Amino acid sequence: MALMFPRLARNFARNGYYPTDEATLERTLQALAPSPGCMRIIDTCAGEGVALAEAAHALGRENVEACAVEYDRERAAHARGLLDRVLHSDLMDTLISKQSFGLLWLNPPYGDLVADHSGASVYQGKGRRRLEKLFYQRSLPLLQYGGALVFIIPHYVLDDELCGWLCNHFTDLRIYAAADATFKQVVIFGTRVRRQDLVKPRVAVMRDRLRAVAADLQAAEELPASWPWEPYVVLPAVNELEHFCRVSLEPEQFADEIGRLRGFWPDFMLHFGQTGIQPRPPVRELSNWHLALALAAGAISGVVHSKTGRVLVLKGDTYKDKVRKTEFTEDADGNVSEVRILTDRFIPIIRAWDMTPDSPDRGRVLTISSSPSESPTPATEREPEPDPVPSLLFETGRLVMTRAVSDLVERGVLDPSLYLRRHIAGDWGELCDEDRQTNQQALRHGDRLLSSYDLSIDEEPRLWIITETDRSVTTLLLPSDY
Repeated sequence: MALMFPRLARNFARNGYYPTDEATLERTLQALAPSPGCMRIIDTCAGEGVALAEAAHALGRENVEACAVEYDRERAAHARGLLDRVLHSDLMDTLISKQSFGLLWLNPPYGDLVADHSGASVYQGKGRRRLEKLFYQRSLPLLQYGGALVFIIPHYVLDDELCGWLCNHFTDLRIYAAADATFKQVVIFGTRVRRQDLVKPRVAVMRDRLRAVAADLQAAEELPASWPWEPYVVLPAVNELEHFCRVSLEPEQFADEIGRLRGFWPDFMLHFGQTGIQPRPPVRELSNWHLALALAAGAISGVVHSKTGRVLVLKGDTYKDKVRKTEFTEDADGNVSEVRILTDRFIPIIRAWDMTPDSPDRGRVLTISSSPSESPTPATEREPEPDPVPSLLFETGRLVMTRAVSDLVERGVLDPSLYLRRHIAGDWGELCDEDRQTNQQALRHGDRLLSSYDLSIDEEPRLWIITETDRSVTTLLLPSDY
């Protein structure tokens, strides 16, 4: 007894992989023509890379840079042997420069989107949620205006929404049935144009044509064995491919980094924020995927290259400070009254991580701010004066902080090391006599220790430091975290 429909059975056997058949590929390539200059083409679901490699040879392999994205590991490895650049990645997890390709070859995965991490969260549309439409949305910005589209999908995917997208984004649209009718595929050709350049009567006619093919009201002509029309010209690349990388780490890269570093660096923010400690240089030179990951996470704002060759990784932030002003007024009777005024002031801070290759300052953190306390001296940066090392009354164990405290440290408005030194030296801060006596007894009997310090920050007036009874953990927190 059959357990599934024949089409689903073939899909299962191929694991959802629909490579373009040889006859359809040969006929499709006849519709493309090269242009003078260096061309750049892309396939955002490349499989083993055969289709794009054949397209590159048909256009003139020496003048074509072929780029691809493929999710499957084995197929991506095979494609690397045929193409110039291949990313083993989910297309939704990539950073690729827009309008950088003269040909978009799009034979996406087929099927409905599901409510998980398969990309449904980034889908934008009101019609049926399909993988083909998601890949179209993500791939379209990569094609330059005037570039050629080859779109291979099952004809039943062409709902009203997708037909509208195609007619609004492309001109000279043509649709043909694939030479192999096994998967009911159609091949759609088009030239990308701006919407204002479209001829409205032709748009309406083509939309009706696509809808009729999708609804089986009109059969698409089979892809001709010899192309009878003017071919679609693949334009030369007009700009450099600035971004072509995967945003997240590949599992092998992540495993190698953890093994090389022998684990994560514990309490990074606490150690990084301490004064008096020379910042460590980066563990390795930042690659493209390092920068893409940091940019996507908001850890950096960009990378600046100076004319002298200096490379700075920037992170900008702004925090609000209070400006205190006191005014004295005297009435007719000679009575003097005091008025205190607090005015908000927004202070920008820009931190730069020097990543200049072979520089003695590589890894140094520079700060630019309008706040006098944040600005370095004109000649050179101020070197922090080392504080006297306090006597250690007890072991602090592992140092941790809450998210709210970490946010203050990142913004540069709190230096936790100052208060940690007071804590381990037995300076309990602003505690009552009873709590101070309790801490002194805890030092002798091994109970929990608590310090409380007033902060000169209006939004957070106080910092607590708690060392547990077994001295295994010391926590920095705000009263609002407790």
